[in-house]
Amino acid sequence: MSKGRVLLAYSGGLDTSCILVWLIEQGYDVFAYMANVGQEEDFEAAKVKALTIGAKGVFIEDLRKEYVEELIFPSVQANAIYENVYLLGTSLARPVIARRQIQIAIREGCQFVSHGCTGKGNDQVRFELAYYALKPDIKVISPWRIPEFYERFPGRQSLLEYAAQKNIPVVQTTKAPWSTDGNIYHISYEAGVLEDPNATPPRDMWQLTVDPEDAPDTPERITIIFEKGVPVKVHNHNDGTTHTDSLELFLYLNTLARRNGIGRIDIVENRYIGIKSRGCYETPGGTILRAAHIDLEGLTLDREVRRLRDQFITPTWSNLLYNGQYFSPELQFIRPSLIASQESVNGEVKLKLYKGNVIIEGRKSDTSKLYDMEESSMDVQGGFSPVDSEGFIRIQSIRLKKWGIDNAEKP
Repeated sequence: MSKGRVLLAYSGGLDTSCILVWLIEQGYDVFAYMANVGQEEDFEAAKVKALTIGAKGVFIEDLRKEYVEELIFPSVQANAIYENVYLLGTSLARPVIARRQIQIAIREGCQFVSHGCTGKGNDQVRFELAYYALKPDIKVISPWRIPEFYERFPGRQSLLEYAAQKNIPVVQTTKAPWSTDGNIYHISYEAGVLEDPNATPPRDMWQLTVDPEDAPDTPERITIIFEKGVPVKVHNHNDGTTHTDSLELFLYLNTLARRNGIGRIDIVENRYIGIKSRGCYETPGGTILRAAHIDLEGLTLDREVRRLRDQFITPTWSNLLYNGQYFSPELQFIRPSLIASQESVNGEVKLKLYKGNVIIEGRKSDTSKLYDMEESSMDVQGGFSPVDSEGFIRIQSIRLKKWGIDNAEKP
């Protein structure tokens, strides 16, 4: 008798194909689920493969627009970033993938869900916390944490031998000496030769962006228009191209950034599970959007609101997403504050894209009254009187003088 129904998050690659067959071998009825979040994948071929090796059914879901509007754009509003460098491309995609997996599992009467995440990575945490938050009574099968599985398959060669034994089709290619994970927002590279943090990434590793040295010698100039911190329009001044649909807008920013060599980083980060990891990432369109959004906030966002957002919302939002806690009371608590902080972030930013750089060339807002040219002018007397600053200086000078007296003997 069957042990029950399992919905497996399936990629079509070696690992999840072997997991699919192994779960069948363990006595489960296995269904495969594939989420299209913008990765370069032949979904139809993967579907045929899953059915061929025994899946009871295959569900393919296009989640790209949902991903852009629900995860990517709010993270732009938050200026989300992890450890001041990483734009969270992998972790941002996990909530929409996990949520749809649980919805399908409920619809299809599956008692179990499964994934192919390694026991040393962050993604096992992200998926499983989402599963339990959305359906607390779901049962999760994590093969790479089951001794019977990982002792049987200690490496790629043992998986290949199993695939040959079970007639699992395997595309015979030379395996790249690193692993990748991609979606519409970014691609990541880790493991293999990259585990030496001092090893320079091979030039042919990067898949999305041209080398900045090889990018066009003529810069591209664009304008991005924001409403309440959300990009609503992009216009290319070089060729007149304009996009307003959320998905098309983001795809076009990816295209612009990729051909201008924008969005590469190489870091050592702290994984949630407690170990350090070296990763290389390409986040093309996201890099442009974050730079433009931060700049527009300088013109439109109140000083104290910006300080609170930068000190509390940005790091909290970023850490919660990185740690797989999108479906948490903490994120539900700060989401309204993020939305409120963006009410005034309306306007447009002019940018120059050139050989790996995003250069701000101007910004304007027809709704914000925080910036007053006359008041701020060093050449025109008017608006803000120089005398107005005297009281502020006097108060600060008293404080600093007292500090100096108290600390006169300190080095």
